[in-house]
Amino acid sequence: MMNIICKWNWKKISIFAGGVLFGTAGIKLLSSKDAKKVYTNCTAAALRAKDSVMQTVTTIQENAEDVLAEAKQINEERAAREEECVQEDACADENEAAGTEE
Repeated sequence: MMNIICKWNWKKISIFAGGVLFGTAGIKLLSSKDAKKVYTNCTAAALRAKDSVMQTVTTIQENAEDVLAEAKQINEERAAREEECVQEDACADENEAAGTEE
C-alpha cells in the first residue's frame, strides 16, 4: 500500500486540489453582491457607450446622405449644361451649313 502512495504524482494532485479550491472560491466571489454591482456598472457603461456610438453613426449617416444628394444635384446640373452646349454646337453647325449652302 505504501508503495502505491509513493508512486502518486503529488505535483499533479496538488495542482488539481488547488484548482478545485480556486474554482470554489471563484464561484463564491463571482456570485457575491459586490460582483453583481460591478457587473451592473460595467453593463451600464457598455450601454452608454453603445448609445454614444449610435448617435455618432446616425450623424455620419445623415451627413453622407446630404453629400450624396448634393453630388447628384451637381451631376444633374453639369449634364444639363453639357446638353445645352451640345445643342448650341448643333445649332451653330446648322447655321454654318445653312450659310454655306446659300
